[in-house]
Amino acid sequence: MILIKTDKEIEFMRQAGKIVGNTLLKLEEVIRPGITTAELDIIAEEYITKQGAKPSFKGYYGFPASICASVNNEVVHGIPSKKVVLQEGDIISIDCGALLNGYHGDAARTFPVGKISNEAERLIEVTKESFFKGIKKAFVGNRLTDISAEIQKYAESFGYSLVRDYVGHGIGKDMHEDPEVPNFGRPNRGPKLIKGMVLAIEPMVNIGNYHVRVESNNWTVVTEDKSLSAHYENTVAILDDGPEILTLI
Repeated sequence: MILIKTDKEIEFMRQAGKIVGNTLLKLEEVIRPGITTAELDIIAEEYITKQGAKPSFKGYYGFPASICASVNNEVVHGIPSKKVVLQEGDIISIDCGALLNGYHGDAARTFPVGKISNEAERLIEVTKESFFKGIKKAFVGNRLTDISAEIQKYAESFGYSLVRDYVGHGIGKDMHEDPEVPNFGRPNRGPKLIKGMVLAIEPMVNIGNYHVRVESNNWTVVTEDKSLSAHYENTVAILDDGPEILTLI
């Protein structure tokens, strides 16, 4: 069941989203060769808790950290570790959530580590832009997969593929609510968009094919062909005057 949010609930989510957006900005400032993903996790958790919020991910189905930190061919759900030291030329996808006043915000970015290849830089930019192409369809009266189709069309025009096994989602009091928001598919399908829907829209784009697998830790998702992957996500409220991105500062 799709849960429609009131204006007051969206204001709560706006506050949670601001914390998430600022957390990602703070991580962007410190990402550099030599830092560990465990250090990034500590920085994120300290910032989120200082704002009076809780990290949404920590303990979620047993996840052990406050952020997901996925490096290079890791797509999502990478576990921060003291053993993972970022190297010049890496790319890292950080997924972050915060719970405030009973409501979640959720967003992800892929960041360069030092100087990266032109190929990796283009992947990051196309993934980000595919999100913005998608939300041009996030208007009352359109259908859910109008967003999906635009994301797919843009990313595939560069020869990239969209991950099929993991998709976006509704969000609110629960981190994952209905509906699922795929990053691929034909337009004019799925539920109609109405005011008060709040969606976590999150393209996951691979340079290679879309096949992925889960590592032995039962969390980290990697590309099957070991190609680079990028991730870009925001929490988006559907309003009468168009979409509002709640996690973009």
